[in-house]
Amino acid sequence: MFTASLPRSLRAIAPKQLWVCPQCRLKAKPRHSALTAPGSSSARSIRAFHSSIVRADVVPFRKQLKDEAKQKRLGGDGQTEKKRRKEKDPRLERWELTVGIEIHAQLNTERKLFSGAATSINDPPNSHVSLFDLAFPGSQPEFQEATLIPAIRAALALDCSISRRSNFDRKHYFYQDQPAGYQITQYYSPFARDGSITLYDHDGIAPEDGKSITIQIKQIQMEQDTAKTTQQPPDTILLDFNRVSHPLIEIITLPQIHHPQTAAACVKKIQALLQAVNAATIGMEMGGLRADVNVSVRSTYDTSGAHGYYGITGLGQRTEIKNLSSFKAVEDAVIAERDRQIDVLEAGGVIEGETRGWTLGSTETKKLRGKEGEVDYRYMPDPDLPPVIIAKALVEHLRDTLPTLPDESIQELVNNLEISLKDAKTIVALDDGERLDYYHEVVACLRGSLDDSKSTEGFGESQIIPKAAKAAANWVTHELGGLLSASEKPFSSNPVSAYMLSRIIYNLLSKEITGKTAKQLLAMAFDGDDRNIDVIIEQENLRLVPLSRLQYVQMAEELINTNESMALQIQKGQAGKLQWFVGQMMRKGEGMVEAEKAESVLREKLGVDVNKGA
Repeated sequence: MFTASLPRSLRAIAPKQLWVCPQCRLKAKPRHSALTAPGSSSARSIRAFHSSIVRADVVPFRKQLKDEAKQKRLGGDGQTEKKRRKEKDPRLERWELTVGIEIHAQLNTERKLFSGAATSINDPPNSHVSLFDLAFPGSQPEFQEATLIPAIRAALALDCSISRRSNFDRKHYFYQDQPAGYQITQYYSPFARDGSITLYDHDGIAPEDGKSITIQIKQIQMEQDTAKTTQQPPDTILLDFNRVSHPLIEIITLPQIHHPQTAAACVKKIQALLQAVNAATIGMEMGGLRADVNVSVRSTYDTSGAHGYYGITGLGQRTEIKNLSSFKAVEDAVIAERDRQIDVLEAGGVIEGETRGWTLGSTETKKLRGKEGEVDYRYMPDPDLPPVIIAKALVEHLRDTLPTLPDESIQELVNNLEISLKDAKTIVALDDGERLDYYHEVVACLRGSLDDSKSTEGFGESQIIPKAAKAAANWVTHELGGLLSASEKPFSSNPVSAYMLSRIIYNLLSKEITGKTAKQLLAMAFDGDDRNIDVIIEQENLRLVPLSRLQYVQMAEELINTNESMALQIQKGQAGKLQWFVGQMMRKGEGMVEAEKAESVLREKLGVDVNKGA
C-alpha cells in the first residue's frame, strides 16, 4: 500500500520501502536478483531495481498524468490554448460579446463594518469575532463611520458622484457563511453613483478597442463580507468568522466591455486605483479582491435583443460567473463562457439565466444554480440601521487630499522626465507607491548633484535631467530591483538610500566609473557598506583611469588579428557582431575601457561607418 494514503496513526507500522506491483516484481525478478548483491540494503535493491528494469514501453504514472494534462491543454491539435486564442475565431464576426463586471474589494480599515471587532487577514481563525458577527440573538449592528473614508476615496478615484444620503438593505439568502440569513448591503440607495474609468492601450486592452475605452460605473455600494469557508473532504466544512462584516465595496460597471482582454485589464486597473488611494491594500493575489462577470452574446446582425440593463438595450441573456480570483481567471472565464453561449445558440438552443462557476486551468464553465433576481433575495430596508449622511465638506476634503492617480503619475514621468512608458508603468505599479517615491528622491538628489557640478561634460546642457532620469529609472527598476528579487526582500527593506544610488549614477554618467564598477558599488551598498560612495571609490581605487587612444588601438588590432574570420564578416555587412568585439575589449580592460570609445576605434579599424557608433 502507499504510505502517503494511510492515516497518520498507521504510518509508523507501514513498510518503509517503495511499493512495487507484484506482477512487475515477478517479471523483473531474474534481472533484479542478478543486479542486487547479497546482503545489500533494501533501499539499494529498490534503486537497482528501478534503474535497471524500466522498459522502454513502460511510462511512469506521474509522467502519464503530465502528458495527459498537456494533451488536454493542446486540445489534440498540437496548439496551446494561448496560440489558439491568437488565431481569431471566424464565429466572432457573427456574434458580439458583452461583459459587465462586479468587483468586491476589501476596504483598508481597522474595524469591521458593523461591529468594533478588528479586521484581520492572517490572524488565527475566529479570533476577532463580535456577537453581531455570529448573529447572536439580540445583537445589533453598529455602523463604524471610519469605514466610510476609504470607500469615499475609492469612489472619487473612479470619478463617481457621492450621494449625500444612502441606506442599507438586507439581502436574504441562506448559506453557512452568513449566520444571520441575510447580508447587509446598499442595493437601492448606494453611497456613490455614475462614475467612469478610462483604459488605455498601455493598460493591456484588446487591440480592437483602439487607443482607449471608457467604461461607465453604475454604482458603488458598501456591504459586509461573509465568513471564510475551508472544505476538508469528504464532508467537513470549517468556518472562519474573522471575515464576517469585513467592510467591502462592490463596484458595478455597465455592460460596455466587448473583449475578454479588456475585461481583465479593467479589473487590473481598478485594483491599481484602489491601492493608489489607499482604499484597499490587498489585491487579488491575497484574496482581498474578487470579481464576478456577467457575460452575454448577441448576433452581430441583429441588435434587437430582448434584454437590457440600466439604459443599455438589445442585449442577449446574461449568465454570471462568480468569484474569479485572478486577472487571468477573468479573461479565461469570459472566453470559455462566450464560446459556450455561441455553441448553444448556433445549435439552436436558448441561453438560460444562471450562475456559473469556473476553476483555474479549466476550459469551460459549469452551472452552479439558476440566476437569482430581486424577488429571490427579498430586499428590504434594514430596520436596525439609520441612513448614512455624508457631509459635503468631508467629500471636498478627501477630494483635495486624494493621492496622485496612476495615470497622472505615468504621464508626468513620460512627459516631464522623458523615461519610457514601460519603465514609468513599472515604477508606478510596484510596491504600493514606495518605488515611485524612491525614484523621485533619486532624481532630486541627481538634480542637486548636477546643479552643484561645475561641468556638464558627457551630458549635453539640454539633456542633463532627461538623461539622468532615464538612468535612474533603469537602476531603480532593473539593477536595484534585481538585487531585491534575488534576496527576496520587500522594497520597504531596501538598504540603499536614494542619495547613495544617486551618487553611483552621477559618477557613472560623469564617466568617473564604468558600468561594471557601478554595479559593484551598488552590490556593496546593498550588502551593508554604509560608507559614502565617493569615499568607497577613492579607498578601493575604483575611479576610472582613462586609457590613451594608442592603448585602445592596440587592443582593437590585437582582437581583430586573432579573430580574422569574424572581422571579415563584419566588413561584409554583419555589423551586429561588432558588439562582441566591444565586449571582449571591455573584459580585457578590466573596468577601464569605455564602450563608446572602444566601438569607435573598432569601427575605424574595420572600416565600418564611424558615425553609427559615435
